[in-house]
Amino acid sequence: MNISQIDLKAYEYTLPEERIAKFPLEKRDSSKLLHFKDQKIEHLHFFDIPNLLPSDSLLVYNNTKVIPARLIFQRETGAKIEIFLLQPIAPTTVIPEVMLAKKPVTWETMIGNLKKWKEGEILKGKVQFGENEIILSAKLIDREQRQVEFSWDNPNVAFVDVVEASGEVPLPPYLNRKPVEDDKSRYQTVYSKKEGAVAAPTAGLHFTDEILDTLKRKGVRTEQVTLHVSAGTFQPIKSETVTEHPMHSEQIHVEIESIRNLLSHKGKVIAVGTTSVRTLESLYWYGVKLIQKHGEEFQISKLYPYLFEGELPDFKTSFSAIIQHMESKGMEMLVGTTEIFIFPGYQFKVVQGLITNFHQPGSTLILLIASILGDRWKEVYQEALENGYRFLSYGDSSLLWIES
Repeated sequence: MNISQIDLKAYEYTLPEERIAKFPLEKRDSSKLLHFKDQKIEHLHFFDIPNLLPSDSLLVYNNTKVIPARLIFQRETGAKIEIFLLQPIAPTTVIPEVMLAKKPVTWETMIGNLKKWKEGEILKGKVQFGENEIILSAKLIDREQRQVEFSWDNPNVAFVDVVEASGEVPLPPYLNRKPVEDDKSRYQTVYSKKEGAVAAPTAGLHFTDEILDTLKRKGVRTEQVTLHVSAGTFQPIKSETVTEHPMHSEQIHVEIESIRNLLSHKGKVIAVGTTSVRTLESLYWYGVKLIQKHGEEFQISKLYPYLFEGELPDFKTSFSAIIQHMESKGMEMLVGTTEIFIFPGYQFKVVQGLITNFHQPGSTLILLIASILGDRWKEVYQEALENGYRFLSYGDSSLLWIES
C-alpha cells in the first residue's frame, strides 16, 4: 500500500454554511439517521437505532466529559485574554489526576490576545464556587510553548471544580457563535463522566437514557472506553502530502475489565463515534506492539499500523497480549496516547460498525469515513446533503457497516 499517494482533493466536498447545525434539535434522538448497509442507503431517524443493531452486538462508547476549557481573564486595562486548555503538563500529564489536583497545575494552551499579556504579569479572576469566592490566577511560564500555570486560593477545591465554575463550553470554531446556557448540557453525552475532553464525542449526543434502556432490553451489550478528545480533532489538513499532517495526540484510559469483555465478545463490535474507533483500533496495535516487542509504552504513532507487511495477529491474540501484560504488572487501568491516522487502505481489526455524524470536508475524519465506505463516501454525503441532513457536531447521524 502506497500511503504517500493519497490525494486530499479527492476528499473535499462543498458544505454550504446553512447546512452546518448551529444548535441542537429539541430532542436528542429525533435527528435523522442515514443507514448504510450492503451497499444500500436508507433514511431513518436516530430513535430507530435499536431496530438496526443485532441483539448480540457490543456497543462501545466514549465516556469522556467535556470540561469548560475556555477561560476568560480581564486585565486591569480592560483587555480580555482567552486561555483555552489543551493538555496538562504538570504535576502530571494524566488528565484525571490533574483535574482532581488541589495545588497549582500547568497546561499547554491556546491563548487569544497573547500580545496583550505582559511578561511577568499574573492574571486574576474571581470565581463563584457555591457560597464562596475563589481567586483564580494564571501565570505565563513559557510564552513560546503557551504553557500556563493556574493556582487558586482555596486548598480544599479541586481544579475541575474551579474550571466548572469559571470556564465556558468550548464549542467548535465552525459554529461561529458564543455558547448559551443550553450548551452546558447538550454539548455533553448523557453517559459522560470522565472529565478531560475539550470537544465532545458528538456521535454520542443522539443517545438518550430511553434508547440505552431499549438496547439493554434487546440484549445489546455496552462497554465504555475513555478518549479525551483534543482540539486537534478540528485541525484541517494543510500539508500537500496527507501523511505529513501532524496528527493530534489524544489520551486514552481503558479498564482491564473492558478489554476482557471485548475479548470474550462473540458478536459484532459497533463503535459510537470516531473517538471510540480510534481507541479500539489503537488497543489492537498496542497488543501488536507488545507481541512484536516494540516497547511496553502505550503510545501509538500516527503511521504505526502501516509499518507491517504479511500476516498480523487477530484481535483476540492482540487483546490477550494486553491482558497478560496488565496482569503481570498488576494494572487495572491502561493509560496511554494515540495519534493513529486511519485513512483509505486501512484494514479494521476490531470494529464492524460505526455510528457517526457528518464531518468537515478535507479532514482526517473524512479520510476515516472513506476508509469504511471507499469511493462511495461522496455518494453518501451527497445523498445526505440532498435529503436535508444537518452536518457537523450538532448535526444528524449515520450508521455505517464495515464490510469485509
